Amino acid sequence: MDTHTEIARFNMIQQQIRPWGVLDDRVLDAMGEVRRESFVPDAYQGLAYADIEIPIGDGQIMLAPKVVGRLLQALDVQPGARVLEVGTGSGYLTACLSLLGAEVISLEIDPAVAAAARERLASLGLERIEIREADALAGPTAGGPFAAIAVTGSVPRTAILYVLEQQLAAGGRLFCILGDPPAMEAWLMTRLPTGEFARKGLFETCAPRLANCPEVPVFVF
Repeated sequence: MDTHTEIARFNMIQQQIRPWGVLDDRVLDAMGEVRRESFVPDAYQGLAYADIEIPIGDGQIMLAPKVVGRLLQALDVQPGARVLEVGTGSGYLTACLSLLGAEVISLEIDPAVAAAARERLASLGLERIEIREADALAGPTAGGPFAAIAVTGSVPRTAILYVLEQQLAAGGRLFCILGDPPAMEAWLMTRLPTGEFARKGLFETCAPRLANCPEVPVFVF
């Protein structure tokens, strides 16, 4: 056991994630179990547990730990829940969802990134995970409806998420980051039994655009 990384992981929980309002013990336990350094590029190993976003190549990032914690807490994933992740990236969030007991379908548009994450997750012995090479905005994903959807990249407007919102089960939740840099906000969309959606702003943050996300024209008068 590497005592240094164990201490760093403990400090991440106590000094970053808890103070940011993540108090769900299941989320804290899952994040305390996943070895974040296994998902970080070699050049950033010393920053695996730092309170920062970590570049993983081709403009993609790993979200800061406290953002992952808030995302997981907002989605309230229960054991056996079918979850759609949009943007696999390194696979760190995928691993956390798996440890919460979710059945995860994770979509990654970059074949090389998908292959690396698939191999990494398999080497860690994580189960109930299927990584597919696909564009989540191109159409519905087979395997729905979903109890939760996690969108790891940002989009400019809610209308772009229509194809994803329609894949939520009644009571299902969708986490996304909306807006234009540098002012973006994390939102939670909940599908009501009527089929309508309740939308709640959670916190300010910023993230790279979701791949293939259409930009909304800016009109200048």
